Amino acid sequence: MDLASAIASGDRRALSRAITLVENHEPEGQSVLEDLYGRVGRARRIGITGPPGVGKSTLVAALAAHWRRSGQTVGIVAVDPSSPFTGGALLGDRIRMSGIGLDPGIFIRSMATRGALGGLARATYDVCDLLDAFGKDLVLVETVGVGQSEIEIVRVTDTTVVILSPESGDGVQAMKSGLMEIADVIVINKADRPGADALEMQIRSSYELSTSRTAPDILRTAAQTGTGVAEAAAGIEAHARRLESEGALRDHRARRLRFRIARLVEDAIAESLHTDPALSAWLDGQVEAVLSGSRLPAAVAREALQRVGETRRRVAARQG
Repeated sequence: MDLASAIASGDRRALSRAITLVENHEPEGQSVLEDLYGRVGRARRIGITGPPGVGKSTLVAALAAHWRRSGQTVGIVAVDPSSPFTGGALLGDRIRMSGIGLDPGIFIRSMATRGALGGLARATYDVCDLLDAFGKDLVLVETVGVGQSEIEIVRVTDTTVVILSPESGDGVQAMKSGLMEIADVIVINKADRPGADALEMQIRSSYELSTSRTAPDILRTAAQTGTGVAEAAAGIEAHARRLESEGALRDHRARRLRFRIARLVEDAIAESLHTDPALSAWLDGQVEAVLSGSRLPAAVAREALQRVGETRRRVAARQG
C-alpha cells in the first residue's frame, strides 16, 4: 500500500512518515499531499497563541480531552522554537501533553520553527492538510509565544484563540504585539489567580478605545483543574458556527490560500537564489554593487525575479 492510501486508511505510522517528509521538504511529501488533497477541507483549524507561560499547552490538552469526550478526533501541531544546533524542537510539547498522548483519537506532533517568522514552521500548512486528510475533526495549532510576529497564525487557521493570564502584564504585552487585533476568542487562563478581573477590564477597555473592531468573546479558564474548559470549547465552536452561518468561512479560507501560494512562490525564488550556483554567484556580485552604491536593492530584486524565471524555464525545457 502506498503512503497516501495508508494515511487515508488511518495508518498513524504512515501519517508520521508523511509529516517528516514535508518537514524536510522532500519531493515525496508533496506527492503524498497531491494524492490526498481531495480529502482536505473538512477539519476545523484552531490556532492557539499567546505570550510564554500562560498555559497554552495545558489548555490545548484540556480542550483536546474535552472534544474527545464528545466523540471528536483531534490533531495537534505544537510549534516549538528550534535548537540552534540541530534544528529540532526544543520544548517538546508532547512531553507536556503526555496525559492525552495515548488516546488513539489524538495525534500530537511537535515541530521546529527553524527560524520561520510568526512562530510557525514553514511546513505547518502542509502538516495541517495531512491531519485533515487523515480524518481529524479538529486541528489545533499551538504556536511559540514570541510576540508581534505571532499574528501569522490567522493565515493558517479558521479561528484564532489568544490565551492570556493575570500575570506578567500579559494584557499590555498583547496590545503592543497586535495579538488583540487577530483574536476571535480570548481566554484568560489561570483565572483562579489574583488579577483576573483587572485583566478582563483592561482587555475590554482596550477594545472600547479601538475604532477597528469590537471585543470578541472573553472567557476564563483554570486549565490545570479543568474549570471553564467546556465553556472555552463552546466559545470556540460558536465562532466557527458564526463563520459558517455568515458565509465568511469560505472567504477566510480563500484569503488563507492566497497568502499560502504567495509564500510558496517567495520560498521557491529564495531557494533558487541560494542553491543555484550561477544565481548565487550573481547575487554575491550584486550585493557588492549595492554595498558600493552603484545599484539599488530594488533594481537587483527585479533582475533577480527575471533571472530566476529564465533559469526555471531552461530547466523545464531540458526536462521536457
